[in-house]
Amino acid sequence: MPTSRSSRIRVLVAEQAARRGAGVGVVDVCTAAVAALPVGGAGLSAMSRTRASYPLCSTDDISERLEELQLTLGEGPCVDAFTHGVAVLVPDLRSGELQDCWPVFADAALEAGALAVFALPLLNGAISPGVLDLYAQVPVQLDTEELADAMAFADLATLVLLDAQIDETGGPAGDGAPKGHMEDLGEYRAEISQATGILTVQLGVGIEEAFIRLRAYAYAQGLRLTVVSADVVARRLRFSPDAEPTRTDEDP
Repeated sequence: MPTSRSSRIRVLVAEQAARRGAGVGVVDVCTAAVAALPVGGAGLSAMSRTRASYPLCSTDDISERLEELQLTLGEGPCVDAFTHGVAVLVPDLRSGELQDCWPVFADAALEAGALAVFALPLLNGAISPGVLDLYAQVPVQLDTEELADAMAFADLATLVLLDAQIDETGGPAGDGAPKGHMEDLGEYRAEISQATGILTVQLGVGIEEAFIRLRAYAYAQGLRLTVVSADVVARRLRFSPDAEPTRTDEDP
């Protein structure tokens, strides 16, 4: 029954939060999903059609890379899941047809170490605050029960995210949250948003176009979105509507 599945998933996530010594957050949903499903890692990104999207959490290096790759490239299962509001299930990224769907992401994901990717949109009626991504380092086909569990994790992540108003760490600073992939996510979000806002002024464009320009520059230079955003915010990198972005090594 859906109710018993939902209750079981809630218990798994609550137990993970208890081990972390904090209130339930999206990081606990990701970690519990990895423990319960045949996947190697999980990541969750907040996504919007009107604001800059950004990763909220990841459980390891590969999931962190996959989240940022998709948001930087603007393609991949996460982007498609958000755009169409349906789960995107890829049991083997080596499939030839994926080269046509995601010509850059597919190869980049394989290089990062992922062979299977499952993207589940977070949905609450007409509201879609993001996407839960799962990956495996070997080809994986989720069976009916595993897919139902994955969707239950996504449903719970939606409730947690909306209830916490994008509280990435699952609680206030200093509550014992683990370091590493789960720290400074609020700063990450704020920096991308701030950089995007700066570009709207420098380029005289809207938020969506500014974010596209930020992503395009990061991809073209082979840099992480966080690095480019930090440089824009620190005024080490300036965009112009009539010329290529210019860089200085000195802070203002």
